[in-house]
Amino acid sequence: MTSDEIRFDCQRRGDGGVPVILPRIDGVPLTELIDSFEIAAGMQPAGDTYGGLIPQFFRFGPMRDHFLGRSTNAMGPKTPVLGCECGEWGCWPLMARISVTADCVVWDSFEQPHRTTRDYTAFGPFQFDRYQYDDALRALSVALDSDVDDTRA
Repeated sequence: MTSDEIRFDCQRRGDGGVPVILPRIDGVPLTELIDSFEIAAGMQPAGDTYGGLIPQFFRFGPMRDHFLGRSTNAMGPKTPVLGCECGEWGCWPLMARISVTADCVVWDSFEQPHRTTRDYTAFGPFQFDRYQYDDALRALSVALDSDVDDTRA
């Protein structure tokens, strides 16, 4: 299996400037990938329903731990990788199993917990080189740290 490339964009939300984290896989926002999949599968609602994660709206813990699948157990065995377009992850999350080894990180077993009849078997899996993934997490940490510094200025 070839490796996908991941990046975590950290942008400011328009309604107060809080940082929003949006994964990009092979340069494409995860929101676009899931929208295309759900629309092609005839799922309703679909399209423009997901948004990035907003750490300030929920105590995910360190984002590095979160995206390594080690976030709070209150969420169960899967990790939210996207939230609702409204900004609340619990409203309309995209959940994934995140498996980590020394060499790779895999996102698979996607689900929309509010629509349990939906079949996401054909979405993913996405396999990332562990070193590239760790670099992307470091870049996210730097972006979030500088964002915190900006809000203190």
